[in-house]
Amino acid sequence: MRHLPETDRDAIRLAQDPQFARWLEQITATGGCSHPVHLSGSTTTLDGTTGEILHHYDTRNEPGERLLVRCRNRRATICPACSRLHAGDTYHLVRAGLLGGRNVPATVRNRPRLFVTLTAPSFGPVHRAGERCRPRRDGGTCEHGRPLGCATAHAPDALVVGQPLCPDCYDYTAHVLWHAHASKLWDRFVIDVRRRLASSAGLVQSRFAQHARLSFARVAEYQKRAAVHVHAVVRLDGPNGSDDEPPAWATTNLLSHAVRDSARRVHVRTPHSPAVGELVLRWGDQIDARTLHTDGDGPDDDAVAAYVAKYVTKGASETGAGLDHLLTTWADIAVAPVSTHVRTLMRVCWRLGGLPEYEPLRLRAWTHTLGYRGHILTKSRAYSTTYAALRAERAHHMGHDDTPDAITERYWRYVGSGHTPGAALIAAGVADDLAESRRLGAEAQREEGSG
Repeated sequence: MRHLPETDRDAIRLAQDPQFARWLEQITATGGCSHPVHLSGSTTTLDGTTGEILHHYDTRNEPGERLLVRCRNRRATICPACSRLHAGDTYHLVRAGLLGGRNVPATVRNRPRLFVTLTAPSFGPVHRAGERCRPRRDGGTCEHGRPLGCATAHAPDALVVGQPLCPDCYDYTAHVLWHAHASKLWDRFVIDVRRRLASSAGLVQSRFAQHARLSFARVAEYQKRAAVHVHAVVRLDGPNGSDDEPPAWATTNLLSHAVRDSARRVHVRTPHSPAVGELVLRWGDQIDARTLHTDGDGPDDDAVAAYVAKYVTKGASETGAGLDHLLTTWADIAVAPVSTHVRTLMRVCWRLGGLPEYEPLRLRAWTHTLGYRGHILTKSRAYSTTYAALRAERAHHMGHDDTPDAITERYWRYVGSGHTPGAALIAAGVADDLAESRRLGAEAQREEGSG
């Protein structure tokens, strides 16, 4: 055993512990979480009338006197087990807003609904995948002496895809500042869509909420050029949200026109900077608004929900457009495992973050995401259920809900996180086994349904 690797020695040590079986139960309960949170404390459930103790749990009887709970990190690069759970919750959250369920009426599937994609504008030409990248008959070079075109047929996974044809021509400053204002631009877009709908219906804009409600769920995704674009499910409801039918004038055609017009018109101005000036930031020219039909003519609702769920678990590092952890110094950027293009964006983000006029944007704190500081997934209140409700439902099915009319006293404190090398190895095996079980179960359900 002296010559075994450290990971194997640690795994054997754990397996020989008298409390290994209980420890393995905890690992399985977390789904094989890669970075579980360690808690110490107790929970006591009392009868609300008599004060009788109905249930008492204390970690003093647990291995290491601690309880392991999920880290709940959505990023697959950090915790595959928790990201799968998060993707499943996202799928059900988005699907409920499309087809009903989870306290959302099935009638929402007959409402005006769109699957919208909004992109970032161009900050300079980049290499593209396809038959020919950027063919130019006249050739030519930019002011820095680099070719203005590229006749190469790049594979989709080629490293050059998304990289600027000329880094010196590329507007890195605008790219970073667009990221920093992308969430504000989305807010302006939603407000403007409501205004256009109201105007089209002959309503005073301030009265729109009394007649209809715009509901949405949107996810941000990094493109190959390291610029964020947005996918969103947009739905028109009555004034009370999903429980209320929209007015007769609320049509899919009206919603589509409002979305396209707003995407082309809304803008955000950056704070004026002596070094940069004032930039006017807009959405890109590529705007897609596909109607979601109930007759199958168009994107499938389940496919849309799965598409959104897939991207919500991707971190910046997985897409090659940043990192999933903070950068605390200028020197950290030089050693970050990213492309030259992304490294340049990080350096510009750090430099701009040092200017007083951009201090509210907290660019240095968001250098690892290239200045983008919005949530990966956001939704309007009335779109569908919530992550909290989905987790409570899961806890109920697992028998973890509180007893009615009972009083629960909880005393918990954080005592650590993560795994030892051997524990990480065992947890990864548990996570793989659970994932394989889910896959086989899903296949069995599909075969049963097709039979």
